[in-house]
Amino acid sequence: MNRVVIGILAHVDSGKTTLSEGMLYSAGEIRKIGRVDHGDAFLDSHEIERDKGITIFSKQAVMRFRDTEFTLLDTPGHVDFSTEMERTLSVLDYAILVISGTDGIQNHTETLWRLLARYNVPTFIFVNKMDLNADRNAVLDELHTRFSDGCIDFTQNYENEDFRESLAMCDESIMNTFLADGTVKNQDIRNAVVQRKIFPCYFGSALKMEGVSEFLEGLELYTRQIIYDDKFGAKVFKIAEDEQGTRLTYMKITGGTLKVKTLLKGNKKNEWSEKVNQIRIYSGAKFQAVDEAFPGTVCAVTGLTQTYSGEGIGCEPDSKNAVLEPVLTYRMELTDGIDVHTALTELRHLEDEDPQLHIIWNEQLQEIHVQVMGEVQLEVLKRIIKERFGIDIEFSHGGIAYRETIAAPVEGVGHYEPLRHYAEVHLLMEPTEKGSGMQFAVNCSEDSLDRNWQRLILTHLKEKAHIGVLTGSPITDMKITLIAGRAHQKHTEGGDFRQATYRAVRQGLKMAESVLLEPWYEFHLEIPTENVGRAMTDIQQMGGTFSQPETIGDMTRISGSAPVATMRDYQMDVTGYTHGKGRLNCILSGYEPCHNTEEVIAEIGYDSETDIENPADSVFCSHGAGFVVKWDKVYDHMHIDGIKLDQDDDEEENVYQRANDYINMVADDNELMQIFERTYGPVRRKVASYTVKKSAPEQKKHQKSKPVKLGDEYLLVDGYNIIFAWDELKELAKDNLNMARDRLIDILCNYQGFKQCNLILVFDAYKVKGNVGSAEKIHNINVVYTKEAETADMYIEKITHEIGKKHRVRVATSDNLEQIIILGNGATRLSANELLQEVKLAEKTIMDIINSN
Repeated sequence: MNRVVIGILAHVDSGKTTLSEGMLYSAGEIRKIGRVDHGDAFLDSHEIERDKGITIFSKQAVMRFRDTEFTLLDTPGHVDFSTEMERTLSVLDYAILVISGTDGIQNHTETLWRLLARYNVPTFIFVNKMDLNADRNAVLDELHTRFSDGCIDFTQNYENEDFRESLAMCDESIMNTFLADGTVKNQDIRNAVVQRKIFPCYFGSALKMEGVSEFLEGLELYTRQIIYDDKFGAKVFKIAEDEQGTRLTYMKITGGTLKVKTLLKGNKKNEWSEKVNQIRIYSGAKFQAVDEAFPGTVCAVTGLTQTYSGEGIGCEPDSKNAVLEPVLTYRMELTDGIDVHTALTELRHLEDEDPQLHIIWNEQLQEIHVQVMGEVQLEVLKRIIKERFGIDIEFSHGGIAYRETIAAPVEGVGHYEPLRHYAEVHLLMEPTEKGSGMQFAVNCSEDSLDRNWQRLILTHLKEKAHIGVLTGSPITDMKITLIAGRAHQKHTEGGDFRQATYRAVRQGLKMAESVLLEPWYEFHLEIPTENVGRAMTDIQQMGGTFSQPETIGDMTRISGSAPVATMRDYQMDVTGYTHGKGRLNCILSGYEPCHNTEEVIAEIGYDSETDIENPADSVFCSHGAGFVVKWDKVYDHMHIDGIKLDQDDDEEENVYQRANDYINMVADDNELMQIFERTYGPVRRKVASYTVKKSAPEQKKHQKSKPVKLGDEYLLVDGYNIIFAWDELKELAKDNLNMARDRLIDILCNYQGFKQCNLILVFDAYKVKGNVGSAEKIHNINVVYTKEAETADMYIEKITHEIGKKHRVRVATSDNLEQIIILGNGATRLSANELLQEVKLAEKTIMDIINSN
């Protein structure tokens, strides 16, 4: 029997749950059709859902129809619970999108359509409520205009030539068959559906059971089972608790099989190892316990305590970051007598179950803040907390959920050394691409810091939501790498590294130029053409941007993006000035730099200097007593040398100054002048200073001190790898290897003079019998020939290990094995092409100066 996982999605009140009931009844799984308004729907089993008449929690039902076993996942339709819906998309084989025939494509329906496209989910469409005099042709036209020309009416049969032509226009395979003999094959339709070229549309009334059986037949006919790998994999999409308080991990088996008592391991965010106690197959509120779950099965597993929604287990990767995130922040107000820390502990359990609920503890104010999607979710949350924990709560007015990141790499240092304690941590903090979240890594030698301490530091980095220094908002879009650390053989304890790690993060943030981020909407606004001027003016005043408006009939569509803070309540304005004809659809597009940073910072009033729970200062020891060193003075006291970060504001001026200094130095050195003139031609003995004309510098906000640049820079070059990677040298080497070697030496002499680094050029001589190796200074670079049985990469590995502890080391090579070696020794790899680009930049800069004089 084929196994297919199919989800059902819709805008609220489109009849999604009613359609689910009808499908289950038609398949013979239930004997009576329940109704949402009667409170007896099979899938809306939670008391809150029956009271409010909406789906809040995603539910599962199993139905068998002919040769296919469908696992039907019913998802919430209300926008406040849309993240509950989104997390199910990662486990779907197909989706059913329900559209109201009377209301057409509504705001949230467009959001669902874009999410289905993002997750690449093949989609069937059921147009409901056709019994209420809905216009089928008008709905089809709207589907073609807003969604795709692949939305085809499948209530027709193959004898209808227009139907076959419509199918043929969507897919080349179908077109070829149709042109050959006028037929269309079911297998070709299935393939086109999977490829999202065709979206079968069915029309009916779920309440009156019209068109439901035909729709179910279409699902069975035009879906196919996914082919799974033999290697075990599973995707977690939901965490919940049963009535007895047992933790349930909902997952889809995506490869191999899962048996009871199997030992599963976490291999992404957390390293855990736990046994599966029970495997449950739910259908509505009831479940069947099984001993084994096969590929394509959606099941709930007990015994796992550290899983999280979106986690990939086995060979399955983690899900992508969700598109829909809570963007509103509310302060939770507890009734008298409730301990805030007890409430926080209980709320953390809900946060595990519901990824759309973000709990934030403000230590400074001793307050609990929650981030949610909207008011309806708050109502449900209040009721769940009351029922589960017996706690009465209220919420204050909501604000925007801000984030913070940094503009450029910075080294963060944390030192904790009160009497009989010791730990020092150095972190490289780098900005990453938008929406990437937080990433953590290690690039630290175990010779300087044992692995167990390194793992502990990583744990401390991951265990809390670190906050920024502008507004105290969570940091994001950042990679934090442990690059150095030190422990004491007798006096270091685990808590010491917690203190040092936290302080290193904060010190890095204080040293960096922080950037305040705010959530932005991607919006689609449809209004009468006569209101376009008003709408465009509003969007500009909201700080938004938009593309060229598109006019369709007497309506105009404007698409663009705008801050959530300014657009969150705009739907009411649109309804007012368009007299109910306008529609606004918004979806979170991510976080962008805040449009009114200074205003927000002033309004929030966060002071990082007085936040005693998140100190950026370090503690050192002198004469048996600890003393505090301010964050901006830590570089002067730290025990481990820092890294060198190129963060010079006047980098352009420095580049030309270096080139100018090198030209003047060459003029006083006959041997260097010969090399120089072989590249650039004759020049004067002295070159006038080159002045860089720069525009007036912009006023920098939140200016921070720069990290101290410690240690000389070394560049190790694998000579023969570079020769055979650069086209010019490669051609020379074909005729004469010595000429290619000499040419490389000339190039690097000029480059070193420009760069002012310690350059070591290494050539393999390991095949030369009896060779003892040699090293010589050729003008301003060191040229090394390795000894017998010693390759260039072996020499580079050795020298990197020796000098990499105190100096910044880069290695230029195109050898993949050497890349692994140098990374393991804390050096930075520079590819042959990257080195060539740096050389060309140096030569261009020098030529600019020569030509200007």
